[in-house]
Amino acid sequence: MRMGAKKRPSYRIVVKEKLSKRDGAYLENIGTYDPTREPAAVNLNLERAQYWLGKGAQPTETVRRLIKNSAKAQASAPEAAAE
Repeated sequence: MRMGAKKRPSYRIVVKEKLSKRDGAYLENIGTYDPTREPAAVNLNLERAQYWLGKGAQPTETVRRLIKNSAKAQASAPEAAAE
């Protein structure tokens, strides 16, 4: 779901019905993505994302990549904290 001003996009990562409008009603907001920052700011609730994927949700390619990168970052964070 696109948010933000003209030429300054930010996105909400949401769970929606397939036939709903792009900015229409959604089932749940599971995170945010701001590609204008360097590096891109991603705030994602991986637990809820996995729940919806288990229910049969089909993420877009971009959201699939964000989930994969967030899971990788979260997996490496406890290792770094342990050292």
